[in-house]
Amino acid sequence: MRHVMMFLLLAAIAGLFSSGCVSAVNQTSAASPAIVEEPSTVPSAEETASVVATEDAVREPQVDASAEDFNGDDDFTDDEDFTNGDVETIHISDPIEPLNRGMFWVNDKLYFYLFKPIARGYRVVPEPARESVSNFFSNLGTPVRFANSLLQLKFEDAGTELGRLIINSTLGLAGLFDPAKSWFDLDKKEEDFGQTLGSYGVGSGFYIVWPILGPSNARDTVGMVGDFFMDPLHYVEMKPLERVGLTAVDKETALSLDKDTYESVKQEALDPYLYVRNAYEQYRDGKIDK
Repeated sequence: MRHVMMFLLLAAIAGLFSSGCVSAVNQTSAASPAIVEEPSTVPSAEETASVVATEDAVREPQVDASAEDFNGDDDFTDDEDFTNGDVETIHISDPIEPLNRGMFWVNDKLYFYLFKPIARGYRVVPEPARESVSNFFSNLGTPVRFANSLLQLKFEDAGTELGRLIINSTLGLAGLFDPAKSWFDLDKKEEDFGQTLGSYGVGSGFYIVWPILGPSNARDTVGMVGDFFMDPLHYVEMKPLERVGLTAVDKETALSLDKDTYESVKQEALDPYLYVRNAYEQYRDGKIDK
């Protein structure tokens, strides 16, 4: 039993590593030059001058059009190549990049050879049943979201979370279902202590890749500790291995419901490390600004 629970410890936080939005690589092609047919007979001097003038008239708009397509905003505003230029141009403090890249490599191997195979095996369980398990753990996390909503002075969001807890704990059969959303249109408010610190002006600090836990930063690392002590389950009498087992089921359930997002990143991104780093920082900034 001890070995089983220690194995679940590694799987417990696998779902944290699988985060991310994936963008496709855009390709553009230059316009082909127009072809001017040669005359069937030897032209006179006047005809030759006419042909040259015609060629100049045809070629000049094409050159301008190509330059306009290349420099204009229409082709690139909506669908930018996030896997190349954007990732490299956004400034993120990463003073320990060599160490972070090493941890990224370790997490990558753990994901493909341990965490994801377990999650895929878990998919033999029907998806509705796995979604109910996910709803149950989401309901258990309501106090943390409620507390952070209050700390951010988001009283309406705090009321929503309190309402969701009452409805889902009763009508939702201890949180196995989510009638608060489906019947009353009460959406979950994703709030954590890292966002709370950010809402008070605390900067993200430097980027960190934790073993197994995945991408983070200095502020969000402190936030994870704060959320741990806000969680009521922390104060429930439970053996450490029982707590690990409970967390393992939660994280592997979330990973089993993931649509292989990280696999798509590996296929599309020129540098997956830069992509994940950029995506994480943009995601967290967006949550704080929300």
